[in-house]
Amino acid sequence: MNATIMLLPGDGIGPEVVAEARRVLDAVAARYGHTFAYKEGLIGGCAIDATGPSAPTPLPESTLAGCLSSDAVLLGAVGGPQWSDPRAAVRPEQGLLRLRQEMGVFANLRPVKVLDALVEASPLRPERVRGVDLLIVRELTGGLYFGQPQGRETVNGQRSAVDTLRYGESEIRRVVSMAFELARARRGRLTSVDKANVLASSRLWREVTHEVAAGYPDVPVEDILVDACAMYLINRPADFDVIVTENMFGDILSDEASMITGSLGMLPSASVGEPGRPGLYEPIHGSAPDIAGRGVANPLATILSAAMLLRLSLGLSAEADAVEAAVGRVLAEGGRTADIARPGQQSLRTDEMGERVTAALG
Repeated sequence: MNATIMLLPGDGIGPEVVAEARRVLDAVAARYGHTFAYKEGLIGGCAIDATGPSAPTPLPESTLAGCLSSDAVLLGAVGGPQWSDPRAAVRPEQGLLRLRQEMGVFANLRPVKVLDALVEASPLRPERVRGVDLLIVRELTGGLYFGQPQGRETVNGQRSAVDTLRYGESEIRRVVSMAFELARARRGRLTSVDKANVLASSRLWREVTHEVAAGYPDVPVEDILVDACAMYLINRPADFDVIVTENMFGDILSDEASMITGSLGMLPSASVGEPGRPGLYEPIHGSAPDIAGRGVANPLATILSAAMLLRLSLGLSAEADAVEAAVGRVLAEGGRTADIARPGQQSLRTDEMGERVTAALG
């Protein structure tokens, strides 16, 4: 296969972890006879710095064009303290939000799986996390993050701010339909999370979800309020199969669920839209400016995001399975970065972990 992959290293540890994912992709290409061509662009804080100060932007048009003309996009991370002023008109995260919109990726898939080798890394008791294998499907381009009006103003001499939570039924229907399909291909259970006892948008969400459910009689769906789901993810995480929810709830719950595994550095994500359009793949962790440049970041979430890229955008399931198996072997053999190492256990540097995974591919 010939494929073009757009790399967006971004800020903080982004360049370090993307470099190791590319190393693994190159090894896959060599082993299976594929040709992967790479393009690279700026996004986030580094893009603001490169395009400012007269016309700063977190997503240059050249980056957007490169993403839209590629087969898939692999992102590192955006943001950092030097761009975190809440009063700033231009912020790194705006680049990522616009990229998602322009790419039409309306569903974010975040798998949370506790590997046997990492059961002890979880802050929860082993008997509670053993066997956890769930998928969170988060609606990505609607809701509170995109609703209008949005902004700040002064009312009667007081600072005031407004955000708008709005959903149309077509936005809900397409992501819920995808979640049903994913649940049908897994263990056949779907949980829909909302706040229907308070929010009108959640009542519409629940109504549309049950309309879609009529077409999936083989997939039972359970409605759970978001606050209850936050508790259940801690006290019975293994009970979940696929969870579908709106944008902000999914953002919060997926970060909560990530800690079941013991580290944000372990979990990948895929943002996908209609068939035939490029997907956006990224680790769920942030830019981790406190460790950026030190060579100690965990690249496994980015490597596993690359595996999702192989499977979902390039249709290379066997290659994706091989990458995931290689990660599993390295962990089973005791390979650890600092974030998942037990006290006193030797830890690998970022590039050493990438080398181990590449070697495990054979």
